[in-house]
Amino acid sequence: MSTGRVSIVTGASRGIGRAIAIELGKDGGNVVVNYQGRSEAAEETAAAIRANGGQALVVQADVSVAADVERLVAAALDAFGQIDVLVNNAGITRDGLLMRMKDEDWDAVHNTNLRGAFLLIREVTRPMMKRRQGSIINITSVVGQIGNAGQVNYSAAKAGLIGLTKSVAKELASRNITVNAVAPGYIETEMTQMLGEEAANAMRAGIPLGRAGTPEDVAAAVAFLTSSKARYITGQVLNVDGGMVM
Repeated sequence: MSTGRVSIVTGASRGIGRAIAIELGKDGGNVVVNYQGRSEAAEETAAAIRANGGQALVVQADVSVAADVERLVAAALDAFGQIDVLVNNAGITRDGLLMRMKDEDWDAVHNTNLRGAFLLIREVTRPMMKRRQGSIINITSVVGQIGNAGQVNYSAAKAGLIGLTKSVAKELASRNITVNAVAPGYIETEMTQMLGEEAANAMRAGIPLGRAGTPEDVAAAVAFLTSSKARYITGQVLNVDGGMVM
């Protein structure tokens, strides 16, 4: 049975974004696979969606650029006629200690991780409001709740996403549009593999479940929050962290 839903997933070429896109493409879902620079990886995501019975449209766009965001949303509407789900997953890191952090490292992280989400939400709001339905998910992080040394830019942007989520949820609730955030903890991705074994072991030691999560764990949470089973849930932050923040 086809769901026929149309989802936009930003940063869907790898990691958590890819897992979310594949999950939302199951059972006949239509997914707009956004990427910034890795076209081959994005096409691999699209191929996996199609292999599971869904439809996929690959669109290159820098989410921090308003014109790119407008083009991305227009491509989705041209291809599928509607937008049911937006997942703001695109994110970058530019780690460094506060005293040594360059202005451009602060700006780059905020432009992609926070401004990008704002631009996408603003752009999809009108078509969602017209149909009086929709679901928006912002992928934040546990560091947006508890902070992390060496990541003041990333932590601040992810904390900003939580405030954005709650404010937009209040604005759009009357139009039957839900807005929630998912906060992953330590998830095994290309990004976290760069930590090194010692740092990875230290992270696992602070997780009550005793292991790292997978991108599929995050995707399952997103699938739930965008489903009809979660239609009375909005303005919430769901941690997928093995108990880390608990």
